[in-house]
Amino acid sequence: MDEITRKNSFGQWFSPINSQLFEEQVKTLKLDFYTKKLTTESFLKLLLFAQLQEVESLHALSDFLFDDQLHKSIDLESISISQLSRRLNGLNPDLFQRLFLDLVSQIHVKTHYTKLVMPLKIIDSSTLPLNLTNHKWAEFRKTKAGVKLHLRLVFMEKGTSYPEKAIITTAKEHDRGQLEIMVEDKECMYVFVVT
Repeated sequence: MDEITRKNSFGQWFSPINSQLFEEQVKTLKLDFYTKKLTTESFLKLLLFAQLQEVESLHALSDFLFDDQLHKSIDLESISISQLSRRLNGLNPDLFQRLFLDLVSQIHVKTHYTKLVMPLKIIDSSTLPLNLTNHKWAEFRKTKAGVKLHLRLVFMEKGTSYPEKAIITTAKEHDRGQLEIMVEDKECMYVFVVT
């Protein structure tokens, strides 16, 4: 990523995020309590960077901070792998849920969602494996643990879609158990992906 792209990217990635909602959530959830170096905002920028660059590990993410432009963009010169790991483990997922729901409502407004004649919604789930040793609460087979991401996508015109609702359950949860929650709007056509 070159200097010009990176400087503009963080602004573009964060521009849709409601900064007032973000700051309120950080205060309410006490996410920056006793934080001296890695603020929630810096960490979120790092996570976005890692996702977009397909960074495979915290170690690799830590190495990226040697780049002067990146650490200036996120106001962080360096960070240890253990600090990244602690921050990741301590981050409350409620922050992501609130931001996600706010972004979905913004999409509805910008796409004139209510004016669509018969919106098409796609419902699918994916199982994400976890280490059984560290996640015994998510056991779903003798040697495996995991969670299931149930996702509802709104299919828009010209082949575009966006996620509208997401629910995470243990992998044991059957897809049918989430249908009442996922199928809410009687004015829509639903497609269930079965594999």
